[in-house]
Amino acid sequence: MPRPTPPTERRVARRRQVGEQIRRVRLHLSLSQQDVCGRSGIDVATYSRIEQGHASPLLDTLIRIADAMSVELEETTRR
Repeated sequence: MPRPTPPTERRVARRRQVGEQIRRVRLHLSLSQQDVCGRSGIDVATYSRIEQGHASPLLDTLIRIADAMSVELEETTRR
């Protein structure tokens, strides 16, 4: 099977922006990473990688994060 193409710089930058926005919302709500992980069922290492922009989460994962924070999905992905 061929190796996937590495992400473009723009995609990596956007991934970081999404992670930063998720972190801003979480902190605004005074939630810890463990709080969000416990509510969403996502392990802390994976969640941390998403916030740092090192992981590219599936849409379903973003929905679980938004639901865990009781916010609309748009709030977690807004620039």
